[in-house]
Amino acid sequence: MNYKAELLRTEKYRLGEGPCYDPETGILSWVDIMDGKLWQMGSDGVRSSFDLGQPIGAAVPVKDSDGFVLCAMDGLYLYESAKAELLHDLSGLFKPYLRCNDAKADPLGRLWFGSSVNDDHPAEGNLYKLENGQISIMQADTKISNGLAWSADRKFFFFSDTLKYAVFKYDYDEKNGLISGCRELFKTENGVSDGLCIDSEDDLWVAYWGGKRVEHRSGMTGELLDIIDVPAEHVTSCCFGGSDMQTLYITTSGEGLSGEYDGCLFTCRVGVKGVGPDRVIL
Repeated sequence: MNYKAELLRTEKYRLGEGPCYDPETGILSWVDIMDGKLWQMGSDGVRSSFDLGQPIGAAVPVKDSDGFVLCAMDGLYLYESAKAELLHDLSGLFKPYLRCNDAKADPLGRLWFGSSVNDDHPAEGNLYKLENGQISIMQADTKISNGLAWSADRKFFFFSDTLKYAVFKYDYDEKNGLISGCRELFKTENGVSDGLCIDSEDDLWVAYWGGKRVEHRSGMTGELLDIIDVPAEHVTSCCFGGSDMQTLYITTSGEGLSGEYDGCLFTCRVGVKGVGPDRVIL
């Protein structure tokens, strides 16, 4: 089936990413990576933003708080009450041209975050995990770490490594927070996989940079199930939200593009219920 995304807002963002919908408050959040801003919007459509002053790869909600962990260029920051405080300095971990990219909390509240280049250097990086104040490498030698998701039974982990042109599936050890048995779930064509989210049936919704679409893929086999056409060149990520969690919110990038809707936010009603975000436990 082919769905068509609908324009949510006319405002444009240089590099919209990391949408996250809070089903308890009805607030949608996302980041503009290159502008270094965290955006939030309530059900009334009123927006607010916070400027960190450096690129923000992702903003992950914190348990028992209305705040976020901001995954930035030089560190991880706790954003609460309209101010940000450094949690972990990453300057000794990242090369000067690296920054955080996509990030999510796992079901037990551990923070998983990837890295990406910020300029013309070759793509290189790792997928990391923050647990009990310690950062460890979970997948070394990634190209561009992107979308992450966990299955409902917490036995599998899904990961988009953009410039390896594939989405991968791992066995997941929830108790110890470990992944193993990496295998290719499906290859990407006509664009590259960016952010992704998972629905209540353990299937994936994958944004395509350079592909003008979101693909609905089987989490079991990788089979293509549906396509959402998006009128923007670089589709960056998506999440489920709305009162029934059946609306997909979609971010795009406008950097260097002149299309009418490049960089805008979109929505799409789909025939399946999504999964809300897990929260970081600090």
